Amino acid sequence: MIRTRSGVPYKPSAIRRYGHAIEHFLIPHIGRRRLGEIRRVHVQDLVDQMVSDGYSPSSIRNVILPLRSICRRAIDREEIDHNPTSKLSLPVDRRRKDRVAPPDEVNSLLEVLPFNLRLIWATAIYTGLRRGELQALGWQHVDFDQGTIEVERGWDYQAGFIDPKSRAAFRRLPLPGALRGMLIKQKLSQGGGPDSLVIGDGDKPFDPPNMLRNARRIWKQHDLTGLGYHECRHTYASLMIAAGVNAKTLSTYMGHSSIVMTMDRYGHLFPGNEQDSAAKLDEYLQAAEMAPRHGEAAVIPI
Repeated sequence: MIRTRSGVPYKPSAIRRYGHAIEHFLIPHIGRRRLGEIRRVHVQDLVDQMVSDGYSPSSIRNVILPLRSICRRAIDREEIDHNPTSKLSLPVDRRRKDRVAPPDEVNSLLEVLPFNLRLIWATAIYTGLRRGELQALGWQHVDFDQGTIEVERGWDYQAGFIDPKSRAAFRRLPLPGALRGMLIKQKLSQGGGPDSLVIGDGDKPFDPPNMLRNARRIWKQHDLTGLGYHECRHTYASLMIAAGVNAKTLSTYMGHSSIVMTMDRYGHLFPGNEQDSAAKLDEYLQAAEMAPRHGEAAVIPI
């Protein structure tokens, strides 16, 4: 079985995406060649053809990913001696970044929603859970006494409950007060046992596309720009950064495999942080300039 770089099996959704890419793009274009016969030019030709056909940069990268994984595995097993997916010229996605909502906008978005939808978006925004993690969240994962939420599983619409995305995705999150009251209300209204889902019908998860359509309709009626599920995750990161949570802690809460991933993804969230950093550097340099040099007596102001 081919595994991720972290050594865990691919999620069912990733396997389906990979299967689609292999069947509809890779096999028709380079499928007649043995793996060791594939050269970079063959893969680059596929990339160039997809660019010409109008495919988005993300779609093209998703087509290359399964071949890259197969080649990486084959190299590890010494079955091939080169990786034809390395040093490709791939198109750059210049679309705007997924947006984040500031606290006042978050409040406006939540206030107009009925409780069932408000609970979904409040949980997504105040925990940063991935969509599948949100669907799989059970009451056994919520500890009101300790004020924490455990992430131990995800949900796939075909495979059912699955392990989280990676080892790092197994994590414990703080339960903020902004969400605690809503979860207590939900548990009291449900009357379900510890095995029941927080959001759903008993052990049946909620339907994300349907809930998103309903929320967007309401937001449109109130002239508000809504948030998708992954944008809620970005918003969570931005709120935590604004609250002063350090990068390492945020990386843990986000379930990232490394702090580098966290900083690469979210370092751009706050316009002006460059100015803040420059101001801190100036303060440090001014303090260093005022400090006594080696061998000099300190000047004590009178």
